[in-house]
Amino acid sequence: MRLSHAATALAVTSALALTLTACGNGSGNDASGDQSSTPASSSSATATDSTPAENAGATKDAGSSTGGGTGTSTGGTGGTSGSGTGAGAGRCHTAGLGFSFGSGDGKVSSSDDQQQLAVVLKNKTSAACTVQGFPGVDLKSSGGSWSLTRSGATPKKVTLAAGSSTTFTITFLPWNQGSGTEFKATSVVVTPPNETTSTTLAWPGGSVLLQDGATHPGTYTGPVGG
Repeated sequence: MRLSHAATALAVTSALALTLTACGNGSGNDASGDQSSTPASSSSATATDSTPAENAGATKDAGSSTGGGTGTSTGGTGGTSGSGTGAGAGRCHTAGLGFSFGSGDGKVSSSDDQQQLAVVLKNKTSAACTVQGFPGVDLKSSGGSWSLTRSGATPKKVTLAAGSSTTFTITFLPWNQGSGTEFKATSVVVTPPNETTSTTLAWPGGSVLLQDGATHPGTYTGPVGG
């Protein structure tokens, strides 16, 4: 009977040891499973981190597109404004222009002591032409010639359609008794910008105070279209 009880106790002890060993091996497998899931978690974090980078790229591209578009749009508008009216038009030549004074009668307008005379340039041809700059203006008298200086105005490009006109202004200081040297102007010679051929018109303004040597004379010419 004692031997039977001892054998039974030994069998129970062995079974318990095997059970504990099996449980220990199961815990090892769980730890291994946790480690294998870690890369999956890291992979997920990498994908999440890439999203802002993609958005930042999209934002940068949008900014570049907007800036370039604005620049192009603005540049395009400027180009159209500058060349739209004169596209394909050649320079106006003296032979194709008609010359006269403002209002057709050489009317002189006064501003304080100075007076102004508008000179009209008319496109007599059947095609548009352009003109830009200061004309050459020479006052003539029986005793000589006086080439007028230019004003400080900035010339602009003017396109003349067939039959249309533009003007420039001669500002002059009339001569009065005792004011200085009298220049008895009888005619004015006009040379359009970039031309060498001139046209002569009778001067309607009377005598002019001669200031051909002055640094800032009261008699000068403005640009065409100015």
